[in-house]
Amino acid sequence: MGGQACVFYGAAEFSRDCDIVILSDESNFHRLASALVDLHAECIAVPEFEAEYLARGHAVHFRCQHPDAKGIRLDVMTKMRGCDEFEQLWERRTSIEDPAAGIVYELLSIEDLVKAKKTQRDKDWPMIRRLMEAHHRQFAHEPTPAIIGFWLRELITPELLQHVSLENQVLLPLVKTFRPWLLSIDLNDIKAIERKLETEKEKERLLDVAYWQPLKQELAELRASKRSVNE
Repeated sequence: MGGQACVFYGAAEFSRDCDIVILSDESNFHRLASALVDLHAECIAVPEFEAEYLARGHAVHFRCQHPDAKGIRLDVMTKMRGCDEFEQLWERRTSIEDPAAGIVYELLSIEDLVKAKKTQRDKDWPMIRRLMEAHHRQFAHEPTPAIIGFWLRELITPELLQHVSLENQVLLPLVKTFRPWLLSIDLNDIKAIERKLETEKEKERLLDVAYWQPLKQELAELRASKRSVNE
């Protein structure tokens, strides 16, 4: 669900981390625990690998020591702000197969990946931009109404959103729930589009800050408790 998925979708990003979202299920946790043993992975921060922390939205962080994955950090979550439950994410997933290795890799759909990247972190917004631009390049020759709707909802490159909106004004009502301003703005006014996109971005950043605030407070308390025990 992180940098590795971004590479696949054409928004290249070098990453030594591997971010995964998993089904919150006891048997699944046992399978993950077994895989962590194979990876010689150790939990490197609070919280500990416990279902209750994952259920509240925390990420659990591991460092792999197996020679084939030496130093790679593995971040595990079961839920993400602004995203659907795992079952819905799984239904929309993208599967890629490595026939030589006989392995199938399951990635978040690009739609869900874009949603997951709407965070308070500065580095995530250029990634969203690159993901959407790459998707537009890939499908610009023959887009379906569903693809155009995705662009209208999620493009954050002002000039590209302007172009798609002007070319597909008949479809704008389809996204009125997500971007009602596209129906009331002068689409020829690029500065107005830029301001609306900046407002959207700031809103998402504030929502992410609010989401993580209690979780960060809990992490601070867990760290303090761990230091107290170690002392």
